[in-house]
Amino acid sequence: MSKASSIYRVDKFIVPAGARDEFLARILDTHQILRRQPGFVQDSVLEQTGGPGQYNIVTIAQWQSQAAIDAAKIVVQAEHAKNGFNPQQTMAQLGVQADIANYAVVSTA
Repeated sequence: MSKASSIYRVDKFIVPAGARDEFLARILDTHQILRRQPGFVQDSVLEQTGGPGQYNIVTIAQWQSQAAIDAAKIVVQAEHAKNGFNPQQTMAQLGVQADIANYAVVSTA
């Protein structure tokens, strides 16, 4: 599979310092679920170490297709519901702001 055919889910977060540990724990738990899903390729969880950017936590997950992302989303939502975890509610309570989107590699040919 080529990088050009992959879909990248990029989630950028502004996380208050006091919410960092709890928020990262939730992200890492979710990524454990994602890594077991069909069509998952690889991921990274990044924390800002310098620079003027406002997003201090960024996650990137590479998927084989949009269909794989859609299927994984259903599994993650079911797992969160089973565990009584509501991501939107948690982010609101922690004061986390998010910018979430899917991306594709830009062809340079």
